[in-house]
Amino acid sequence: MTTAVARPIDPAAPTTAASKIFNFPRNTWYVAAWDHEVTGKQPLARTVADRPLALWRNSEGRAVAMADACWHRLAPLSKGKLFGDEIQCPYHGLRYNSAGRCTSMPAQETINPSATVPSYPVVERHRYVWVWVGDPDLADPASVPDMHQMDSPDWAGDGETIYAPCNYQLVLDNLMDLTHEEFVHSSSIGQDELSEAEFDVSHTDRGVTVTRWMRNIDAPPFWLKNMRDKFPGFSGKVDRWQIIHFEAPSTICIDVGVAKAGTGAPEGDRSQGVNGFVMNTITPETARTSHYFWAFMRNYRLESQTITTQLRQGVHGVFGEDEEMLAAQQSAIDANPDHEFYSLNIDAGGMWVRRILDRMLQAEGLPSAAAAK
Repeated sequence: MTTAVARPIDPAAPTTAASKIFNFPRNTWYVAAWDHEVTGKQPLARTVADRPLALWRNSEGRAVAMADACWHRLAPLSKGKLFGDEIQCPYHGLRYNSAGRCTSMPAQETINPSATVPSYPVVERHRYVWVWVGDPDLADPASVPDMHQMDSPDWAGDGETIYAPCNYQLVLDNLMDLTHEEFVHSSSIGQDELSEAEFDVSHTDRGVTVTRWMRNIDAPPFWLKNMRDKFPGFSGKVDRWQIIHFEAPSTICIDVGVAKAGTGAPEGDRSQGVNGFVMNTITPETARTSHYFWAFMRNYRLESQTITTQLRQGVHGVFGEDEEMLAAQQSAIDANPDHEFYSLNIDAGGMWVRRILDRMLQAEGLPSAAAAK
């Protein structure tokens, strides 16, 4: 794979209305749930890429994902009961094993061999349950996105799930261009320098990185508090960084932080600062709804549950502002389906993301923006 610096975007060049085809690849891993959400007590219903799923654990504690519809009359299995290694339909009592094969039927001894429901490959990693809803023969656990900070002893933090009333690509756009913080999050993490600072964009065949440094600036309220958690009484200028790492199809890990100005953070010495990773992975539910899994991980004061809770609450408030904006944007797109999208230079990272997604869709024979032009 080669890495290249993205060229500036021509602001006068619109994308066509067809480029707003909000499809999603299926031959890939998506997060279906946090690991603690999936239990052996009650099935969990979750739709991933238009596939309604029932998630549960067998007697060995292994996570299982299968279609949320009984073979008999399509009753949702997620409303059923668990019996060890089997799930029972809530309507007529048919039972299925973790491979999706029916093991018993009411009032008859012979089981129809066609009585199966689709089951899907599952991997548990980084505190998440990942599901592959495409061709199972292509499901390679090695291709699960790298989110190692989530379960590393060198990092501490927590997160939650946002049910986003918008297409997943709108969330990706939001995370790939953080200049919106200046306007949407002005009371917490936003500041004028975000849109003034230069940034670099690089890409590979499955990843995009956007790097932005802001030197010798005032720390916004969120980061000033974090600096004072580590350096009590801190005041002064900081060097701030945002390094956005996208991994296809929908995982974005953002290396963020501030350090005392002029102490070497841009050169690699972050010891005089505070560093966090905003871990984001977005799972399309439908063309207009998404499951947004996020966590904020830090590498300082690891022992403090108070800081973990405060950070989760703070980021929750920030993302609540994003959720409101994204919902409004989706409504406007639905009301104006033929309106063109125009791009600014700040959209360079997001445009590379869309190109990567287009290639994935074309490889699966699905409609893509590029194919529609």
